Amino acid sequence: MIDLDDIPLDQQTSAQHRARYDALRALAQSRATSDHTPPRSAPPIEDHAMVLRELIPGGWYWTTPIARGQTLRVRSPQAGASVSLLLWNAHLPSERYNAPDTMKLQWTVRMDTGMLLLSDMGRVLAAVTADSAGRHDMLLGGSTPATNQARYGDATLRNTRDNFRLAAAKLGLDQRDIPPCITLFADLRADEAGRFVFHGASQAGAFVDLRAEMDLLVALSNCPHPLDPNPAYAPPAIEAVIWNAGPVSPDDVCRTGGPEAQRAYENTARLIDV
Repeated sequence: MIDLDDIPLDQQTSAQHRARYDALRALAQSRATSDHTPPRSAPPIEDHAMVLRELIPGGWYWTTPIARGQTLRVRSPQAGASVSLLLWNAHLPSERYNAPDTMKLQWTVRMDTGMLLLSDMGRVLAAVTADSAGRHDMLLGGSTPATNQARYGDATLRNTRDNFRLAAAKLGLDQRDIPPCITLFADLRADEAGRFVFHGASQAGAFVDLRAEMDLLVALSNCPHPLDPNPAYAPPAIEAVIWNAGPVSPDDVCRTGGPEAQRAYENTARLIDV
């Protein structure tokens, strides 16, 4: 792969940039198509490492700080859940989850084990260390009063947009601090015409583990996805668990996921080590 950092800027050519682009894309696609067997059940958590376990009722939101090195598990004990997620840098909340950079720099819209959730500063907020689902909506976002009116005929039902407004206020933030979210367990795909098609919410026992790579503020909204065809507004309760994850191994799949991941971790280290 061409390393343009070794070539003076005035000597770089468009062909070299294109070659580097193609090489990075091919590497990312090879990672995306590599064999990955999702875990059938969530790995056990040792009692001494446990920090917090809470149940979030259907329709409600939840906020918490998470320290660097801790892991958040979002788990769906029952089938049918879609859970929206937002992340902020706890010490500088103007730095927050950035959906376009997360997808663009990792060449995929499919969140799975090994993927990083990046900020708008090119740093790693969290790493996906385990994922039983492998399908999450990183494109469309959460529900609103209008989508609830269209789906259920009732705009007063709880929705993700208003939940995140309340969550932001609880964290000392406001509406300007709310970026586009990820909706976990929402299997959203595009058909041949480019239209979004909902392929299902969580299976019973589905989970995602997110390791905090800096001190974070986290918000979850447990509301149905706006394209979920279920005519009943009946989101099941979901579980949030936080534990101290322990040291990261040198061959950690998240930290060795390609040049973009390594650069993002280098950017994060500069912030953490200051």
